[in-house]
Amino acid sequence: MKKYLPHLQTLPSVAVVILNWNGRNFLQQFLPSVLASTYGNLRVIVADNASTDDSVQFVQQTFPSVEILTSKENYGFAKGYNFFLQQVKADYYVLLNSDVEVTKNWIEPIIDLMEADNTIAACQPKLLAYHQKDTFEYAGASGGWIDTLGYPFSRGRVFDVLEKDNGQYNDAVPVFWASGAALFIRSQCFHEMKGFDEFFFAHQEEIDLCWRLQRSGYKVYVCPQSVVYHVGGGTLPTGSSQKVFLNFRNNLVMICKNLPWSELWWKFPLRVGLDAVSAWKELLSGKPGYWLAVVQAHFAFISWVFRPKQSSSNAYPRLKTMYRGSVVWQYFIRKKKIFSEIVKLV
Repeated sequence: MKKYLPHLQTLPSVAVVILNWNGRNFLQQFLPSVLASTYGNLRVIVADNASTDDSVQFVQQTFPSVEILTSKENYGFAKGYNFFLQQVKADYYVLLNSDVEVTKNWIEPIIDLMEADNTIAACQPKLLAYHQKDTFEYAGASGGWIDTLGYPFSRGRVFDVLEKDNGQYNDAVPVFWASGAALFIRSQCFHEMKGFDEFFFAHQEEIDLCWRLQRSGYKVYVCPQSVVYHVGGGTLPTGSSQKVFLNFRNNLVMICKNLPWSELWWKFPLRVGLDAVSAWKELLSGKPGYWLAVVQAHFAFISWVFRPKQSSSNAYPRLKTMYRGSVVWQYFIRKKKIFSEIVKLV
C-alpha cells in the first residue's frame, strides 16, 4: 500500500469536522485526542449546530487552533453537515461525532487505503466501545452491512448483540455502509451525491448516502487498522421514542429510495408487517412509547411520499455487501447472534 513522504505538500488535505450540539463536556474530553493526531495536513473544525450551552466559547478559549463554524438553528445531523461542509475545502472530510476518542495514527491508514484506490468513496475505522474497549460499538463496529429487507447490522454487531474484538474482523474490506460516527469521505463524492438526504434529520442518513454512492459505482470500505472509541447515545439515548421514530421512518424512506420496483413491491409490505410485529411486541412488554413511535413513523413516511424527491442514480447493481437473506429470520428464529454465523464470506 502506498505510503507518503513526510512532506506537507505530498499529503492530501483532511478536514475533521465535528458537528456539535450542546456537547461541551464531550469536546472537553475528546478534542485533545483529535488534536494529538499525527497526520500532517489536517484541519480540525467544530461545526456548532446552534448550541445553547457554552460550547463555542469553551473551544475558542481552550483550543484556539480549532476552527469554528456556527449556524443560527439546529439543523440536525443531515442538514447540519450539508450546511457546514459547503464551507469547508479539503480533499477528504472526516465526519466525527463529538463523543469519539481517536488514536494518534487513526487517519493515515484510511487515507493510504483510499489514495490507493480512487473508487473508494467512503471508509470507516474500527469502532470500539469507549466504556468497554475490547468490545465492538453499536454504531458501525467493523463495517456496516444490510439485509435484503433493509435491516442494518455490522461486522461485530447484530441487533443488540455486541461481539468482543478478538481481531476476527481486522481485514480491510468492502462494506455496505460506513458509520456516521467516524465517516471518511472524499469531498468530491460527498458533493456529487448532494450530501445527505436532509429529510432524514438524523439516523441512517449515512447508510442512504453509502447506498447511493454504490449505485453510482463507488465502493465503501472499513479499515480496521484505524481504531477509535465511541461512547454512543450522546444526543439521543438508546430506546428514546425520538430515536425509534427516526430509525423506523428513515429506514422505510431509504429502501423506497434505493430498491428497484421489482423488489420493492413485495419487500415493502413485508417490512411494514415486521415493523407492526415489533411495535406490538414492545407494547405488550409495557412500552407504549415505542409502539406510538412506530405508528408515528409510518404516518411520517406517508408524508414523505408526497414530498419532492432527491434525485439519484437509476442503477441498481447487485451489491455483494447486501446480505441476500433476512437477518431478522437468522437472529430471532434460527438464533444466529453474531455476524460470522449469518454472513458466510468466501
